[in-house]
Amino acid sequence: MRPVRTSIVGSALLSVAAAGLVVGCAGPASKSTTPLASTAPTPVVTTLLTKQETTVLDQPIVYPTQRPAQVTSSIVTLIPGAQTGFHRHDAPLFVHVLSGTVTVEYQDGPTKTYPAGSTFMEAQGTYHNGRNLGQVPVRILTASLGAEGVANTVPRP
Repeated sequence: MRPVRTSIVGSALLSVAAAGLVVGCAGPASKSTTPLASTAPTPVVTTLLTKQETTVLDQPIVYPTQRPAQVTSSIVTLIPGAQTGFHRHDAPLFVHVLSGTVTVEYQDGPTKTYPAGSTFMEAQGTYHNGRNLGQVPVRILTASLGAEGVANTVPRP
């Protein structure tokens, strides 16, 4: 007999569904004619932010393989007028702009503007500079899909 394998997400969804049944069945009896379905918990909603095979500069996404994988996530905040300075990422970097608008200048390439809600895979191996040209802070969620002991950000010399 093969063992049953479940994922953490699958187990969590099963737990939520079971809790919903217990809450729905254990409540006091009432004369309400409201259908049972309206008392069910809100369903889990997944919103796809991005599904990409290439970066914003149409480069193929390449994972580092020289060391064990390491995922690092951060929230970067740029106050009005601030900039990151030219730097590059040698591993895939997921970016989601939480608030404000960031303007990114790519060395020997285009300048792109990303408003709040934008989600993309940042350029790999290309120096770029992010700037906040607006009047409100820019907040950016990043997740680097890098490798242990390898810098996530490399400043331009």
